[in-house]
Amino acid sequence: MLQIRDLHGYYGKSHILQGIDLDVGEGEIVSLLGRNGVGRSTTIKAVMGEVPPQGSIKFKGKEIAGLKTHDIARLGIGYVPENRDIFPTMTVEQNLLLGMKKANQTGRWSIEDMYEMFPNLRARADSLGDVISGGEKQMLTMCRTLMGDPELIMIDEPTEGLAPKLIEQVGKLLATIAERGLSILLVEQKLTIALKISHRIYIMGHGKIVFEGTPEDLRNNDDIRKEWLEV
Repeated sequence: MLQIRDLHGYYGKSHILQGIDLDVGEGEIVSLLGRNGVGRSTTIKAVMGEVPPQGSIKFKGKEIAGLKTHDIARLGIGYVPENRDIFPTMTVEQNLLLGMKKANQTGRWSIEDMYEMFPNLRARADSLGDVISGGEKQMLTMCRTLMGDPELIMIDEPTEGLAPKLIEQVGKLLATIAERGLSILLVEQKLTIALKISHRIYIMGHGKIVFEGTPEDLRNNDDIRKEWLEV
């Protein structure tokens, strides 16, 4: 589904991504872990064209490195940013409708699906985006992206700042997304979430991939966890 080879990325003269190789298969949940500042968010921004990529990024066999962000999105890649970008002066339901690529499109997801998974959003359907809670904004951002019916969704820190109950809901949503055939590239700080739902895990350190394996491989590797994840 997604194949990244020798990906480099820069902020000005700072060499952030230093030769990233990464794969996400069809219907697979892949987590990208690491401490803050190692380049995890920059990696998915490079895939979306928000950071100029140097290297190869293929989506379903098509080279997308260098394409504009809106063209990449139209190919079937969804992106949920960490900063929870929603339209604050529009209602929850209007935000969801804006996520659709075309009016009255038929895809894997409907507004009713969103409301069933997150009853809070149903209760807040007519509320403006700037008055709902941070957790509700996170739910809304993820659901709005799903309304565009992507085949691959990249999610940056979906559980950051959420209460434990909402973290559990997000974990269930990610599993449901994968069950419907979507691929997921998840940037996450919480190791417990990644170990529970991922098929494979990558760990980044200093702009490079320093570990690739299954959750079980990571559970059994104390040295890697201590060197690259634990504080």
